[in-house]
Parts: sequence; C-alpha cells; structure tokens
Amino acid sequence: MTIELLVPLLAIVGAVVGFAADRLSTRWPDHEEGYARRGLDWRTALLTLGGGLVFAALAVRWPDPGPLVILLGFSAALLVLLATDLDQRLLPDLITLPMIAVAALLLVAGWSPLLAGKEFALVSGVAAAIAAPAFLFVTDLLIKGDLGSGDLKLAVSLGLLAGILRLFVGFLIASVVFAGVLVLLLVVRRVSLRSAVPFGPVLIGATFVAMFLR
Repeated sequence: MTIELLVPLLAIVGAVVGFAADRLSTRWPDHEEGYARRGLDWRTALLTLGGGLVFAALAVRWPDPGPLVILLGFSAALLVLLATDLDQRLLPDLITLPMIAVAALLLVAGWSPLLAGKEFALVSGVAAAIAAPAFLFVTDLLIKGDLGSGDLKLAVSLGLLAGILRLFVGFLIASVVFAGVLVLLLVVRRVSLRSAVPFGPVLIGATFVAMFLR
C-alpha cells in the first residue's frame, strides 16, 4: 500500500480508536455507584482528533511495517489510558502492567523501534525505566502532589520503550505544552489552583513526542 493511501486510512483508524477509547472510559473500569454516564464532550473530540493525527503521523514517520505496527499498538494502548485518566484519573493495571512486559521484551530482543540500532540501547532503556518513576516519585514527595501508582507503572514501560534521551526530550516538550494548557484553563476558570490535575496526559504526551523524534 502506498503512503498516500496509508496515511488517510490510518487517520480514520486512529480516529475510531480514539473515539472508542473515550466511550470505553465511561463504562470501564467500573465507576462509583450512582455515576451518570457522560455523553460526548471535549474529551471525545480530543481523543478522536488526537488518535487520527497520531496514527496518520506514525505512518509518515515510520513507513516500515514492523516498527509501525509496534508503535500503533502502543499508541492504541496509550489512547485508552489517556481516556481513563481524563475520565476517572485512573491508569488501569490491566494495561500498564502488560505494557511493561511487552516493552521489556522488545528492548531485550532489539526490536524496540525507538531504540533499535542505537548504541547502549539496553542500558538506556533500563536506566530510563528506573530513573523516570524515581524522578516522578521524588518530585511528587517534594511538591506534595497527587501522583498515583499507575503513573509510576506507566513511566516504567515508557522508559523501556523510549530510552533516556527520547523520554527526557519528550517529557520536556510535553510539560511545556501541558503547562500552557493549564494556564489557559486557569484564565477561563475551568480549573483552580487547588484542582487535582491528572499527570498521565503528560507522560502519554511525552511518549507521543518521543515517537516522532529523529
């Protein structure tokens, strides 16, 4: 299939995955008793548009079938995690734990698209898998934040997948963008300085950025 056909096809697939992830998050994991299932809102639009853009961009950045399939799979999982975090502030173990196992297997086998062929790839992946959650944990203690265990588990798999350099750059860019979004939300009074803000979107955004770095 030519890239001219693959890009729009994957854009449609990604949009469907993003939409499905949003709808799934209103049903799973189980909500508190009395929860009124929400309808379509800004989260639906964000996930649908974001899914389409990510899948289409992956086809351009990673035209080889092997790396593309792997990163599409991770992206689909990340979209589901993004949906559940935005809806319930929850990153389910059913997704985060298998991601650690898969990322570790790909790293050891030398099949990780983001680290394959890189010098000291194994060291970089393992170091990032240790340093990323450790950094988040210490930072959370210092600022007395609300970091969850799901964030730490996700950070392990993302470190294994991306390595030190890609994850650091991705995290830096995603943090700047996220800070800008928070400032905007504060200005329009959609959140306050005391509002609990999920951290998962920053980690997930950092990974998407890492996927497109050269």
